[in-house]
Amino acid sequence: MAEPVPAWLAEALPQAGPEHGRLTVARLGGPDLVGRSGFTLRSAAFSDGDALDPSFTAGEEDAVAPPLEWTAPPAGAMELVLVVEDPHAPGAEPFCHWLVWGLAAQKGQLLEGEVPPRVGKNAFGNSEWLLPDPPQGSDPHDYVFQLFALDLPLVQMPGATREELVAAMKDHVVGVALLTGTFARSDEDFEDWDEGDEG
Repeated sequence: MAEPVPAWLAEALPQAGPEHGRLTVARLGGPDLVGRSGFTLRSAAFSDGDALDPSFTAGEEDAVAPPLEWTAPPAGAMELVLVVEDPHAPGAEPFCHWLVWGLAAQKGQLLEGEVPPRVGKNAFGNSEWLLPDPPQGSDPHDYVFQLFALDLPLVQMPGATREELVAAMKDHVVGVALLTGTFARSDEDFEDWDEGDEG
């Protein structure tokens, strides 16, 4: 069920609808945390709100995760955690595409297709970038990249679940940076791909 979108999140994500209230940032963020101390997340492959290239989605068989880079987090940060979710997918929770942690609390980047330090289970139970694969004919889905700066290092080992990470992050977020990519299936992108049933 969709949760109300906090006013601060609606301001940070102008395209947000009721379903965005299910995002992890809605649970762990706050009006004083988004963009705190100039903390930002960007990609050389797409601008905020723009479409993802098929090379980062199920539209191509050799697809990989997109490149990301971020500025220095707020003072007091000890680790960065990346959560990528599709709020448009059906279900009680947003569809989790990527859980990454163990990132140093400093200015940094993940190169295209780079394997992060620690990766947790996505919505399919695999520890990897889950390729966006929305249903054919649906409106574009949002893929919200949420980078959290924490005031403590996480002890979870690779393969942890979203629920485990969220529980460990609660009350320890000192900054958040957001970036949204969109994607919709096209017949030519998916003519040789199996029918998707998720976000």
